[in-house]
Amino acid sequence: MDDRKSNRSGEADASARVGIVVIGRNEGDRLKTCLRSIPSGVSVVYVDSGSTDDSVAFARALSAHVVELPTAIGFTAARARNAGFEVLKKNDPEAAYVQMIDGDCALQPHWLDAAIAGLEADPGLAAIFGRRRERFPQASIYNAICNAEWDVPVGPALSCGGDVLFRISAFDEAGGYNPDLIAGEEPDLCLRMREKGWRIERIPAEMTLHDANILHFGPWWRRARRSGHAFVEHVWRHGARSDPSWIRQVRSIIVWGGVLPTIAISGVLLALVFEPIFWAVPLAYLAILAAQICRIALRGRVAGEPKSYAWRNAALLMIAKFAQIGGGMTFLRSRLLNRRSLIIEYKG
Repeated sequence: MDDRKSNRSGEADASARVGIVVIGRNEGDRLKTCLRSIPSGVSVVYVDSGSTDDSVAFARALSAHVVELPTAIGFTAARARNAGFEVLKKNDPEAAYVQMIDGDCALQPHWLDAAIAGLEADPGLAAIFGRRRERFPQASIYNAICNAEWDVPVGPALSCGGDVLFRISAFDEAGGYNPDLIAGEEPDLCLRMREKGWRIERIPAEMTLHDANILHFGPWWRRARRSGHAFVEHVWRHGARSDPSWIRQVRSIIVWGGVLPTIAISGVLLALVFEPIFWAVPLAYLAILAAQICRIALRGRVAGEPKSYAWRNAALLMIAKFAQIGGGMTFLRSRLLNRRSLIIEYKG
């Protein structure tokens, strides 16, 4: 029996034009919340990537069409979304739009109405996304940082995140997600869409609630490693065509996570082997690092961030450079050895 409740009676009209692809792996209660948030009458495909919990059984109980990915070639979110999209097109060939949503997220009431209205009002838009919020931003500094990351400016955008409403014709024209990418598949797809003349927009509407559930340093570190892998691979693949903000991120990772620490370590070695004067090199590095943390924190305070959050966020932002350089080097090593990168999961 389908116990999903409609977010809004008016969304019955939307259900005739949109389908939803949900992806997940061992999301537990988060997936149940996700599926229950979808309006009744909407075609739903749930793609499972090797869950060992009751995700598959629960999705079937809610009348979702379930796709279980074979385990032989490994999992990626891109591969899962593509698989769900193909099944959705087959099941609902009249659908004009597809809402992608991660299994740890829940749709907000009225989102589909607002997003569909936006795409129908502007035929040049390939994708629309709104405000993704953390469900429990107060639970940890890591959740709070995620919540801030999701708050991108309203208006034209170069790329979207995992939760987004696509125009099916644009998604098809661009060739869908690149299934080889273990992270950063959205900027890659959006770049190809923009090169074909399509546009992406962020609208001022509540879209989804996300449950990152990052309560400790370890998962946050792995998430930063994954982002470093994504940044470096995107720029490696697309070069000067890359999202400019991702080019800046790669430069920052190289400088703060690679060049400056290497110089500092060299200074330590020179001081130990030759002259104590070389201790000035690592001390200068620490001073520069501290100054950068202060700059970021003060900028956050000016923007209205609470004092505690601003300082912790600034420190973690700089610490993340070391995790990101590791993720980037993992990609480069895999590339050099002609191996496929393994997915970096940050959730237990």
